[in-house]
Amino acid sequence: MNQFTALEKRRFWILVVIVSISGFSQGMLLPLISVIFEQDGLSSSLNGLNATGLYIGTLLISPFMEQPLRKFGYKPVIMVGGMLVFVSLLLFPLWKSVIFWFILRLFIGIGDHALHFSTQTWITSFSPQQRLGRNIALYGLSFGIGFAAGPLFLPLVSIYEGLPFIISGILCMAAWSLVFFIDNDFPGHMHETSTMRGTWARFGATIGFAWVAFIPPFSYGFLESSLHAIFPVYALRSDVNVSMVSIILAAFSTGGILSQLPLGALSDRIGRKKVVLLSLFGGAFSFSLAAILENNVWTLIGAFLLAGLFVGSTFSLGISYMADLTPKALLPTGNLLCGIFFSIGSLTGPFLGGVFLEYFEGFSFLWLIALFLMTLSLLSLLKTKKQPVQSI
Repeated sequence: MNQFTALEKRRFWILVVIVSISGFSQGMLLPLISVIFEQDGLSSSLNGLNATGLYIGTLLISPFMEQPLRKFGYKPVIMVGGMLVFVSLLLFPLWKSVIFWFILRLFIGIGDHALHFSTQTWITSFSPQQRLGRNIALYGLSFGIGFAAGPLFLPLVSIYEGLPFIISGILCMAAWSLVFFIDNDFPGHMHETSTMRGTWARFGATIGFAWVAFIPPFSYGFLESSLHAIFPVYALRSDVNVSMVSIILAAFSTGGILSQLPLGALSDRIGRKKVVLLSLFGGAFSFSLAAILENNVWTLIGAFLLAGLFVGSTFSLGISYMADLTPKALLPTGNLLCGIFFSIGSLTGPFLGGVFLEYFEGFSFLWLIALFLMTLSLLSLLKTKKQPVQSI
């Protein structure tokens, strides 16, 4: 990071810490609520549907994110987003209700998206091109470390059901307070137009440039939500105890942590597309292996670790890939679309997973994930067209 000023270094690492705690809250929230609802006897379809609240919130707020970022800058958007997250987490123990918890997840989705969109755009805007892959990999690594730690707090539910929510809320509030130590800044490449028509036009132009780069965030959203919201239900029904479920999920996240920086650096050297293809095909192979070996919990942990090594960094790879393909003027829109496609994948995961468990009891849930990744791998082989830059 020797090309950063001291101010940029401090800003970068504060943003990294904030994102890691956000990852922790998400990594804990999905399996925690799924386990609680499964133990209460809620159907897998309703369980999966409730998990979509987080991502519905993301999609609802997405078209409106560019305008406040341009008007108020990065810091206020991060502050509002972080506050929504930790206040919502602290409200969970107050009232146990499927509808109330869905609404809280909706607000967490809105807050998380505000936080992630601002931090992603900020980092991609001041990172030098030759270090972009590495810096975004560090961003993804911080999220992955937090996400891996989240499921390990599941056993706390046996002490007091609200304890994991309270711990997560306090940690998020502590990380959020760090934003007061950095100065506000404004995007240098945002558009002067602030109409919704202009926003949708930029969406279309950016998809035209970089549609293939949105496949990795879409895949990671599907994986994150289905593995953390539906796999615990599948595992509990297969007589795997809660503690082992948390270790299996942590193994997947650990794989992503270990490969995040190496894959980011490799993509800087040999190109994003090659590394994206390696990740998706490798993930399809790993989950096929997991489906075959799932009768032994230790081989299953090994297969999840291998899967994490391949696909645990697809979100950060997608951001870097998008930044390569997108003109600077459309970079904030590209970051926004990465979040939108991640959310669409995240909505798809619990819904399809819940339906799969409901109607395909004789088949391993892991085959669904392997087939999904193989389909996306083949789509990623298609070539993108070079387009002239337009003023939108």
